[in-house]
Amino acid sequence: MFLTKPTSRFIFFTFTLLLLLSFFTTTLINASDLDTENDDEVDKDLEELIALDEQEEDDSQVVDAAAKFSEAELLSKAQRIVLELNSDNAKRVAEGNEFVLLLGYAPWCARSAELIPQFAEAATSLKELKSPLLMAKIDAERYSKAASALGIKGFPTLLLFVNGTSQAYTGGFSAAEIVIWARKKTGVPVIRINTVKEAEEFLKKYPMYGPDYQEFLKAATSDNEIQFVETSNSEVARVLYPDIKATNHFLGLVKSEPVRYTEFDGAFKMDKILQFLEYNKFPLVIKLTEINNIKVYASPINLQVFVFAKADELKSLHEPLQNVARKFKGKIIFISVDILDENLAKPFLTIFGLEESKNTVVTAFDTKISSKFLLESDPTESNIEEFCSRLLHGTLSPYFKSQPIPDNTDASVKIIVGKTFDDLVLGSPENVLLEVHTPWCINCETTSKQMEKLAKHFKGLDNLVFAKIDAAGNEHPKLQIDDYPALLFYPADDKANPIKLPTKQSSKDLASFINKQLKDQDQGLKDEL
Repeated sequence: MFLTKPTSRFIFFTFTLLLLLSFFTTTLINASDLDTENDDEVDKDLEELIALDEQEEDDSQVVDAAAKFSEAELLSKAQRIVLELNSDNAKRVAEGNEFVLLLGYAPWCARSAELIPQFAEAATSLKELKSPLLMAKIDAERYSKAASALGIKGFPTLLLFVNGTSQAYTGGFSAAEIVIWARKKTGVPVIRINTVKEAEEFLKKYPMYGPDYQEFLKAATSDNEIQFVETSNSEVARVLYPDIKATNHFLGLVKSEPVRYTEFDGAFKMDKILQFLEYNKFPLVIKLTEINNIKVYASPINLQVFVFAKADELKSLHEPLQNVARKFKGKIIFISVDILDENLAKPFLTIFGLEESKNTVVTAFDTKISSKFLLESDPTESNIEEFCSRLLHGTLSPYFKSQPIPDNTDASVKIIVGKTFDDLVLGSPENVLLEVHTPWCINCETTSKQMEKLAKHFKGLDNLVFAKIDAAGNEHPKLQIDDYPALLFYPADDKANPIKLPTKQSSKDLASFINKQLKDQDQGLKDEL
């Protein structure tokens, strides 16, 4: 279907997935219509589904379905709209329909479990919108050969089949996002004009099809997540966007959250419109889930604040976070994470050495310079706001994790941690041979034994220290190592330029190197005298 005619005063709107979702989920819709033109080709499951549709339509005339079904029953009904494929019918359904959106899932997959209800809800909404799209799903673990033949290689996977040819799904994973993407991919975006007369009639009918509107259309086609709406009626526009300005061209973003309205004030170019959406499409505080995490990580906003807390604590923090986020809108994104969700929380907390924490943790990242930050005071609204302000202005000190300071009394090989690296290595007047290791390193144990032997051999020298640091639990800006184990010799007179030694050398070779370094330093001192 072609878009409605623009006039000399046209107004553009984009609705985010949140507002669209609110519309869809408050409307109870019957099961999906299916194309049955070729009865010989239709699978038995498909016929049963159509019969179910007809029965449900009759029932809906007598009884108010919203009053009859519980939320669980509604979800069950929505899921029945989605055709379940198997080894016998998968290929026939994919190739025998004009449009098929297929979900490949595995019963044990957590992300599949989150996506299936959203997929079913989208099917319900598309039915109401009279979409020609058939929604189907297949247990890709149970029917692995059939799923593989259709191009499903992981869980969950979404594929759109157009007359039997598959293409990758590139939209979001909420019900509303699936609906928006499906409508854009299965609609009719172009009118074919075959004659001069048709072209002249088109120009009469669409006299203001100018460059600004073309840019808007290109942005609408390119975006896969947000519903685009346009109107030329100012009264209609004010229902959707009450504070609209009197202007010939206006574009605004509407979301169902405290900050509902965001005005676009850039040039009407596709890339500028899409950039505006990327920076403003998220809610003030995003709840991280298995479904949205990839989209959140891909945000172009470099400054990201993560708040980890238990679910009940996140509820009490929600309003303070909203207040802070409102002040940094478009500059910092705020993400809340259930700290008890190991899949989502633990990878982040491990970066800070806080993987065992059960208390509220506030962290931040600057993805542009690959730096991380930690709020080390109480997570009050004022402290979080100050933390964010310093993050924005570049005055916040990066965080480097450190294990507790150990007792090195009588230790032949001193243990260095992040907090002691400056004093015991860089600021030490002695030569330091430092082993950098990790708990998962296979060859580190051999190197550690060599260090113990060398420390015993050189025992009694006042100008030589043997030390080691666990790189998994400790960080320092001047210790950047990629391979483990690593051996670094810090000369007493040049700590800024450590010498990296081969870890495959024998203890004898390492001892010879140390002796040479000490001898050269002694000779240098004699020359100075």
